[in-house]
Amino acid sequence: MFLEERRQQILDYLDKYERVKVEVLASLFSVTRETIRSDLNALAEERLVQRCHGGAMVIRRSLQSKLITDTGGNFEVLLKRLQIQKRKQAVQQHKGKDMKGKVCILGSFNVDIVAKVERFPKGGESLLALGSTLGPGGKGANQATAASRAGAKVHFVSKVGKDQFSQFAYEHLTSSEIHSFTLYQSETEPTGNAIIYVSQENGENMIAIYSGANKTISEDEVVAIAPELEDSDVLLVQLENNFAATLSAMKLAKALGVTVILNPAPSSSHALECLEYVDVITPNETEASQLSGIDVQDLASAKEAAQRIVSQGAQRVIITMGSRGALLLDGHQFQHIPAFPALSVDTTGAGDAFNGALASSLANGQSLVQAATYAAAFASLAVEREGASNMPDNAQVLARLAQR
Repeated sequence: MFLEERRQQILDYLDKYERVKVEVLASLFSVTRETIRSDLNALAEERLVQRCHGGAMVIRRSLQSKLITDTGGNFEVLLKRLQIQKRKQAVQQHKGKDMKGKVCILGSFNVDIVAKVERFPKGGESLLALGSTLGPGGKGANQATAASRAGAKVHFVSKVGKDQFSQFAYEHLTSSEIHSFTLYQSETEPTGNAIIYVSQENGENMIAIYSGANKTISEDEVVAIAPELEDSDVLLVQLENNFAATLSAMKLAKALGVTVILNPAPSSSHALECLEYVDVITPNETEASQLSGIDVQDLASAKEAAQRIVSQGAQRVIITMGSRGALLLDGHQFQHIPAFPALSVDTTGAGDAFNGALASSLANGQSLVQAATYAAAFASLAVEREGASNMPDNAQVLARLAQR
């Protein structure tokens, strides 16, 4: 075996098991411990592994994949190969998945600039803010935080610029509870950002987003996350990245037999173009209205909208309705999930909280109704906190569920 092949196999081993001792690798490859130490030191110099006493651990930051080389960067070649493999392995469900409760999230990372105001300004009006903060945001990052706090093992994939906020993103993700991440960098666009007003009257928010680097994820970069997808139970995506990359990720997940959740936010007609690859779609009232052409104002109109979305190709629909709870349509069966009582402080991350918790619960084997109920409880706790990325934990959610 060539040296490069052995080192790649060491990385593959660490991708799967996260840590390893020198003697284990020496035995596995039938070489001396000194040879393995040399391999690990070389990989550590490339910032691919972290050396520790007697062995090594995988580094959370992953920026490339051998699959790009294997396929020449051609997404269709990879997809065709995976579909052939899927047919061959049809009788072996979840082959190679020894990890339970893993969620892969492709999504945005934004820097959120939040201003608290007594009320929203009128056109042309200037208001003095009651306070302001700068912190991590973006639907993808928020949902990754929520899924992690809800108990899933999360791999988050995003793209930032080469600016002062890229290091901020890296440090935030490194110090967060998110298990691992792939953080690409754009040569041309800055890190995404959002300007947010939060009204102190009712906790509602107004948001203006510049997507920046989030809109530049390439097909090659999607191909590179195939190993993480293959090892996942659920893929969760939104529409803050460029649609071509999001669609490619959904196709890849479908070929790998991974459950796909689409949070169709911000609202876009693109959502209707990919329903064949989606297992669960989770619009809010506004998004459901735009997808269905039916004005969602109550449960009756939500049912009509859900049926229309299913008729357009969706398998299962969950319409989130704020204080009215959530409406679930699975096949021909409706289920209303009542909202949990909450003292609303900041609703900015409510939808992200719901989607992250839903993905986590489904990845951990819960039914759709159980997962949606858990997600509703999780979101009710999230709106009682300031900041879109400030999420509750599993123990707090279980306590709220017990109260009902």
